[in-house]
Amino acid sequence: MTKAAMDAENNGRPHPHRGRYIYETLRKQILTLQLKPGAPLDEVSLASQFQLSRSPVRDALARLTSEGLVTTLPNRTTLVTPFEIGDFPKYVSALDLIQRAVTRLAAQHRTEADLVSILQADDIYMQALVGGDFDSMSEANKSLHMAIARAASNPYMTGYYERLLGEGQRLLHLHFNHTMTSPTATRLGRDHAGIIDAIVRGDGDEADKLAHEHTMLFQQRFLDYMRQNMTESMEIL
Repeated sequence: MTKAAMDAENNGRPHPHRGRYIYETLRKQILTLQLKPGAPLDEVSLASQFQLSRSPVRDALARLTSEGLVTTLPNRTTLVTPFEIGDFPKYVSALDLIQRAVTRLAAQHRTEADLVSILQADDIYMQALVGGDFDSMSEANKSLHMAIARAASNPYMTGYYERLLGEGQRLLHLHFNHTMTSPTATRLGRDHAGIIDAIVRGDGDEADKLAHEHTMLFQQRFLDYMRQNMTESMEIL
């Protein structure tokens, strides 16, 4: 959308959230891999593309950097954070530990209001799943897990978990697409049903166990995608 179009939508007034618009646009392009890992992000070029000054572009890039989606190198080059396949086991290990912890705590500390939020988030996820909307599925999946994390009542864990989920959304987009379209892939279903049931019942041990299985399922689906879609020369761990 050009600046003129943005101004027209606001009856000729300047757009009040320029930085947010740039942030949301770039974030979607990164998460859906329209902007590939390692792609350069130049402030001047982006300012020209959005027909805005460099200040809101800089603000948007700073926010994306805080989420781990954008990286600035020592030579001050800014780019979409690369994904190294060799780091995937480390990512899964970190995700597994924090996901088990917040899910166990959610089962132990959730309130009735938390349960309402979790169930609503699961409904939104299932709607995206039924509609085959990959972009919405990755966002809805994150929202559901964040609703669980907030029920854990530990803001330190919640903040770290949110960053991990954000960094993993690009991987989710790949494996959602693969799982939904490949005739040989394991189909997606009510992947969160058991976890939610354990939280509702207040069963921390079961919630922990199912959260671990959920992480391992994500790992397996992603590795299946890699084996079927990457070059034979690339090592799959």
